Amino acid sequence: MNERILRVLEFKKIKEQLNSNAATSLGKDLAGRLSPSIELNEVVQLQQETDEAAHIVRLNKAIPLGGITDIRASLKRSAIGGILSTEECLDVANTIYGGRQVKLFIENLEDEELPILYELVEQITPLRELEQSIKNCIDDHGHVLDNASTKLRSIRTSIRTYENRIREKLESYTRNNSNMLSDAIVTIRNDRYVLPVKQEHRGSVGGIVHDQSSSGQTLFMEPKAVVDLNNQLHEAVSKEQEEIERILKELSEHIASFEHDLYANVIVLAKIDFMFARAKLGQKMKAAKPKMNDQGYIKMQQARHPLIPIDEVVPNDVEIGKTYTSIVITGPNTGGKTVTLKMIGLCTLMAQSGLQIPALDGCEMAVFKDVFADIGDEQSIEQNLSTFSSHMTNIVDIIQQVDHQSLVLFDELGSGTDPQEGAALAMSILDEVVSRNARVIATTHYPELKAYGYNRENVVNASVEFNVETLQPTYRLLIGVPGRSNAFEISKRLGLDQHVIERAKGLVGVDSKSVETMIASLEKSQLDAEKDYEQAHEILLESEQLRADIAKEWKQLEQKREELYKKAEEKAEKALKKAREEAEFIVNEIRQMKSNVTLKEHEWIEAKKMLEDAQPDLSKKQKKSVEKKTTEKQDLKPGDEIKLLTVNQNGEVLEKINDKEYMVQVGIMKVKVKRNDLQLLGKKKQTDHKPVATIKGSNYHVRSELDLRGERYDDALLKLEKYIDDVLLAGYSKASIIHGKGTGALRKGVQEYAKRHPHIASARAGEGNEGGSGVTVIEFR
Repeated sequence: MNERILRVLEFKKIKEQLNSNAATSLGKDLAGRLSPSIELNEVVQLQQETDEAAHIVRLNKAIPLGGITDIRASLKRSAIGGILSTEECLDVANTIYGGRQVKLFIENLEDEELPILYELVEQITPLRELEQSIKNCIDDHGHVLDNASTKLRSIRTSIRTYENRIREKLESYTRNNSNMLSDAIVTIRNDRYVLPVKQEHRGSVGGIVHDQSSSGQTLFMEPKAVVDLNNQLHEAVSKEQEEIERILKELSEHIASFEHDLYANVIVLAKIDFMFARAKLGQKMKAAKPKMNDQGYIKMQQARHPLIPIDEVVPNDVEIGKTYTSIVITGPNTGGKTVTLKMIGLCTLMAQSGLQIPALDGCEMAVFKDVFADIGDEQSIEQNLSTFSSHMTNIVDIIQQVDHQSLVLFDELGSGTDPQEGAALAMSILDEVVSRNARVIATTHYPELKAYGYNRENVVNASVEFNVETLQPTYRLLIGVPGRSNAFEISKRLGLDQHVIERAKGLVGVDSKSVETMIASLEKSQLDAEKDYEQAHEILLESEQLRADIAKEWKQLEQKREELYKKAEEKAEKALKKAREEAEFIVNEIRQMKSNVTLKEHEWIEAKKMLEDAQPDLSKKQKKSVEKKTTEKQDLKPGDEIKLLTVNQNGEVLEKINDKEYMVQVGIMKVKVKRNDLQLLGKKKQTDHKPVATIKGSNYHVRSELDLRGERYDDALLKLEKYIDDVLLAGYSKASIIHGKGTGALRKGVQEYAKRHPHIASARAGEGNEGGSGVTVIEFR
């Protein structure tokens, strides 16, 4: 970017505002050197930096940058062997402390998305030891402390002793010889303690005269009695200075040893302060982060000129670079054309400098290689150039450099010469710049250019609105509508006779009248469209709110439904748990009955009734679900294998009582059950010669062996427990548990379970023909 464009668009004023928002001299230095970048990646990085700082500013959190100064000159002097002053050493310590506070502040924001700031503070070296060394020697006022060294403490003790003795002697003299003194005080001349002696008593006092009053009536004399003490005091003061210089030299060397770390800290702190200065400026301007592109596309909603107070400026919508690459703005003087032109140019420079722009969120800005502007009257008396010549000199220079990566701003293009020639020249210049695919925004007074946008591709007309009723511009930019002449309306409002106005209208050409009529129609259409848009926007907002309310109610309904389902599931689970407990009780009762020699009929009847009553009372929904899964309304026949769902036991159909009830054999019991509680496992097999254990003549179908290989330990023991119950119901005398060899853990678990079970008489490893140690053979009592 050339200096001329920065001056014309008043970029310097933006830098001055940025400077006032920097907290340190480091940040102010970077603000003063701010310039737009032409690299997209760099601009995107700068905008991201500003956005991170703006995020913290929006949280109303102030970053602690106090005490940080530019110590680079001091570091350079210390590195070449120079001795730093106490103030310079103190600046180094304060900068170290400030850097550490900044680092701590950013690190404590760990819940925020701040990758750039986190990376920056990682580079800050705390250097606590160096800071402490300086603070142990120098106080906050820049004075070297007595504790800086043992020798300095001793010297200063002797200095105070000499001063006290001198004062005691001189004060004693003032009390005893006050008539010889102009004033009874002890003062200092040439770093020595003296008394104000009257001229006539000079001989009586004796000693060394160091000064006299302007009248010569008072001599400031050092009495002989304190000369030696003053000499000793001077000698101690000289030693003190030598020791202070030695201490400062030692501190300077210590600082020099950390030159690289300190310099790196300063660079990081400068960048952080600069980031927050940009963020604070954006907050004051109510600015937004723009999305950057290198396609020449600009879109700003409610954009404002950055240098006009917010309560005075009129915001406007601006878009260029997609459907059209050029805008020709027409309208009256003082209507805001030049302000709009400068606003677009200045916002572009700000965006390319990493600054946020005063517009609504969602704005988009382009990175241009060059921004050119021909704005204002730059007539040069020295070069003997007229206004027109000055403009043309600038335009010629622009045309020689412009390309597709340029933004060109023309203010009153073609002015300063014959209107007809100026208009033709303006159109030709626009054609040339537009043909190079540059982004062009031009303002003009020429009526010929009002139709320019209709005859050219990639060009659109625009105007600044004028209120004929108030005879004042509204400063609103109307894209797509050229400006029309308001001379007749203004003259009428100001009182010009109607017949004069009508005569003037008769002198206007037909073409001009048609254009004005067309423009008036366009303005009306534009205003109507804006009103329709506002109404549609309000309806859209209401619809979105209604949609949000419906979605909220639907979510609440879903949650309520889930809660009801959950309650139903809990109820079903409790019922099933109760059924399992009752079934377990029934099985235990049956086991006890088996041990009896004779079974009483009422005990069988009671057991069957308990089994029937064990069916859980499920909710309708769950019961229907169970019925759907378990009852296909298939007709069951005697001999079919079934599962009694209420006790989870397999059995066989004995006979069909009716369509809803069957008599089934479960173990040693015959039970009448409902069809809904039966699940068909398989039809009666006509030719099934597979051997099935039938010990004691039982028809209960269960194998005489259980294969647990591949099962997890806990799952295997659960299956074993279920299997033992099944074989006991079937009346087996023994069974084989296949567990494999493996680690032996499962074999051990099976054998320990067998030892604890009351109905298992013994458990042994299988013989060679039974599977060996991979099988445990269980015998029942």
